[in-house]
Amino acid sequence: MNWHLHFLGVGGGHTVKSGSPAAVLECDGQPFLLIDCGPDILDRYQSAYHSLPRALYITHTHMDHVGAMEALFSRLWFDEARHCTTRLFCHAALVPWLQTRLADYPGVVAEGGVNYWDAFQLVPCSRGFWLDRWWFDVFASRHHRPQTSFGLALAGSFAFTGDTRPIPEVLRHVAGNGELIAHDCSLHGNPSHSGIDDIEREYDVSIRKRLLLYHYCHGEDDGTRLTARGYRVAKAGLRITLPPPLSVRMDAG
Repeated sequence: MNWHLHFLGVGGGHTVKSGSPAAVLECDGQPFLLIDCGPDILDRYQSAYHSLPRALYITHTHMDHVGAMEALFSRLWFDEARHCTTRLFCHAALVPWLQTRLADYPGVVAEGGVNYWDAFQLVPCSRGFWLDRWWFDVFASRHHRPQTSFGLALAGSFAFTGDTRPIPEVLRHVAGNGELIAHDCSLHGNPSHSGIDDIEREYDVSIRKRLLLYHYCHGEDDGTRLTARGYRVAKAGLRITLPPPLSVRMDAG
């Protein structure tokens, strides 16, 4: 099996060309799992794969990560053949936030009689989840307040941090087997995001050499300057080969 991570977008909430931060895990050239669904991501996904995502993982509920979820509801609900064909994975702590931001508006369709979640297969998780017999680890990131943002890892293959400050102790646990680490990073950090000085202060060489930086909030100039400092930087449209996952751990669930 061949595994790739395809970045649909890598920018901040106010960037356009770089796209909202999101990636697709591919298996043998087919989309396996979409990570995040910002305002432009559903259209980018359909342009790339000519379909809707069958599986989606949400890291947190800032709108640059969930802004296309209303459109996804509409495309699923108003085509009866697509009802509940998308499995939506998220940490259980995010369900109330998703409910508040997306699902609680009265009258999700004008005619009534429909709940937002009727269109999806919602799969809350805590430690992780199974998808087609592969176990994905879910881990807390550092993003404003605790228990509001969660990264994703597939043992042996990759870790995807989502928005985060540095989390060296977490990455040593979930990405200790040579995994690619797709990591949030801009030139300058803030309460939501890591800056390159944070990366260089908090991570040792063994982690830094495996980083692929994305979500550089001030556009491609940030990406160019991070590249000049010797780091690998993702761009929208990049498809990177991943190490093969470790064998499925049947005791992990």
